[in-house]
Amino acid sequence: MAYKVPFVDVPKQYKIIKEEVLKTIDDVLSRGDLILRKDVEEFEKNIASLVGTKYAVGLNSGTDTMFLPLKALGIGPGDEVITVSHTFVASIAVIVQVGAKPVLIDVKEDFTMDADKLEAAITERTKAIIPVHLNGRSCEMDKIMEIARKHNLIVIEDAAQALGAKYDNKMVGSFGLVGSFSLYPFKVLGCFGDGGVMTTDDEKLVEKVRLLRDHGQKTKTEIVCFGFNSRLDNIQAAILNLRFKYLPQYIKRRREIASIYEKELSDVSGVKTPPAPGTDQKHFDTFQNYVLNAEKRNELYDFLREKGVETLIKDPVANHLQSGLGLSSFHLPYSEQLAKEVISLPMYPELSQEQIEYVIGCIKEFYKR
Repeated sequence: MAYKVPFVDVPKQYKIIKEEVLKTIDDVLSRGDLILRKDVEEFEKNIASLVGTKYAVGLNSGTDTMFLPLKALGIGPGDEVITVSHTFVASIAVIVQVGAKPVLIDVKEDFTMDADKLEAAITERTKAIIPVHLNGRSCEMDKIMEIARKHNLIVIEDAAQALGAKYDNKMVGSFGLVGSFSLYPFKVLGCFGDGGVMTTDDEKLVEKVRLLRDHGQKTKTEIVCFGFNSRLDNIQAAILNLRFKYLPQYIKRRREIASIYEKELSDVSGVKTPPAPGTDQKHFDTFQNYVLNAEKRNELYDFLREKGVETLIKDPVANHLQSGLGLSSFHLPYSEQLAKEVISLPMYPELSQEQIEYVIGCIKEFYKR
């Protein structure tokens, strides 16, 4: 159906920068620079500079920005890695894919890892922690890093949804050994396909991951290990460099929209809004998603759809309760509750004031019935 307010409006996004995109693609193709060329190198420098790390490595997906570091660090069978259930399944899958065991803990009210539950999950087999910065909001990285240092654990930050977010005025992706970012089209900074970028200060890790992303090739004639095909496409990197200059205004607009939602919905009986911009001095949120806790969530979803508002219920079943994943031994009450309550509203810079007001009006209408 044609929505009055789509969840994401890709055609509108493209139209705004169409001429620049076509010029960028033409430039890349005219140079014949398709695989691991200067555009990738430039993008890696841009991200490292933004996040505040020495290095960034462009990869084929946000998933591989966690998977390849785990492989490079030798984490595998017999090891345990702690993360959360309330996340995209990739955060858990990468642990399984390297042969390690995922240990899941609950989240707190802002949907991020409950650091107060972390230490109890650590065993002699624990090797790493993957905190997930969700919806553009950071975890409590001071607490998490303190525990990690105490137990000599590696921290890989899943910042797939949080490029540009800060905790205590420090960029996410710069706390742990590794920062992991997705460049999926609907992210704060997205390309026109799949992509990801890893950040770190560790030169040896960078060397290993660069080998792993390109079949273990040190040079075109020297192969030093078995690797994978996980290169960030050069055309996508060029598009990302183009969009990178707009990133500050993308984030500014998302925070403006979040402020409007908060102002109009915070007093609506039946919904709970996320923390508004500026209400917490430790967090600078980028609002990758705007997620409500909603009473009668499924009914609200249906009502908004009928009204022409496209929303998203991403995980109606918590990951650890997905029967095919074999994770049902974990008891995570709040994550299970969130699976029944959360709904994501349209949130992207191109939303018009009229569209925002229409979404708000529909939600108010639903809860007045």
